[in-house]
Amino acid sequence: MTVSRGLEGVVANSTRLSDVIGDKGQLIYCGYDINELAGKVNYKEVIYLLWKGKLPNRRELDEFTRALRAERELPGAVIDFIKASPKTAEPMDVMRTAVSMLSLNDPEMDKEATREINERRARSITAKIGVIAAYFHRARNGKSLPPVRDDLTEAEHFLYLMYGEAQSKEASDTLDVAFILHADHGMNASTFSARVTISTLSDFYSAITSAIGTLKGPLHGGANEGVIHMLEEIGSEDNVDAYIEKQLAEKKKIMGIGHRVYKTLDPRAPHLRAMAIKLSEKLGDPKWIRMSERIAQLMKEKKNLNANVDFYSATVYYSLGIPTDLFTPIFAIARCSGWCAQVLEQLEDNRLYRPLSEYVGEPVGKKVAPIDERP
Repeated sequence: MTVSRGLEGVVANSTRLSDVIGDKGQLIYCGYDINELAGKVNYKEVIYLLWKGKLPNRRELDEFTRALRAERELPGAVIDFIKASPKTAEPMDVMRTAVSMLSLNDPEMDKEATREINERRARSITAKIGVIAAYFHRARNGKSLPPVRDDLTEAEHFLYLMYGEAQSKEASDTLDVAFILHADHGMNASTFSARVTISTLSDFYSAITSAIGTLKGPLHGGANEGVIHMLEEIGSEDNVDAYIEKQLAEKKKIMGIGHRVYKTLDPRAPHLRAMAIKLSEKLGDPKWIRMSERIAQLMKEKKNLNANVDFYSATVYYSLGIPTDLFTPIFAIARCSGWCAQVLEQLEDNRLYRPLSEYVGEPVGKKVAPIDERP
């Protein structure tokens, strides 16, 4: 028996959805390099691509857009839960519970889950997950919850709900590209959780809830929050070199640097780096991106490690005025489309995931001693 800790190098399934080619620094969605998609299509087109296997024509996109936007309204019970949640609750905890609650308002839960029913559920969760995140943010700050709209893109709608009014085209276009870059990424931990859950023939909501719970972890979705905390801890450009030297000397991790799969540059990072530079100059404090650039330079020189997508997405979100604890929920909003695509694909030719484990405990043969004779 060969043990692969963390299942590294183990191929658990086949997929038509996305491919992460680590040694070449490539990310592929359904045959399209991410560099071909980013900036040329919008997030809705990428959702359609992942769910349907092709980019939509104009008619298909219009129909899909109407169907997706029609699902944005949250059930009253979910809104009540969001309002009643403690203001100190973690946004990912609220998101996880609210998505799970959506199943209680699904009128077809007692029916056999056909592909048509599951695609409707995919639309419902994908349309509502951003509303959940934005509504909780407003509720915890004592602000009213704006009514959902059906005339805005996913990125425009999220920003409108967050701030109570439409934001600049530059801001929404930036967030739209960030959604595209995060939509899917091979058999990552949260995607694997979703596929394991649905492979038991559990329901769609349980699968996505599993994925959200997995993404919450700091080794997966929480890394971009860590980047901002690191920059805030450093404080100024003058402190960067000394901070990095100290962290490396103490063998501590530098957040947002390196990647489990990519052995070269994360292909998503240059897109977000360009946006981070642009936004920092116009909307935020340029020192953050200058500090980031110096950290990236030092880590490349000293450890031959590259910045990953989290490293620059943190600065992008920070420049948009988004609170740090909403960085991971935004990751979930984007990745939800990929989770749904992976769940739909798993159900096409399902087989229950049941790996083995290597037993390293004491050998068999031990005898039970009477309770009064046990040490």
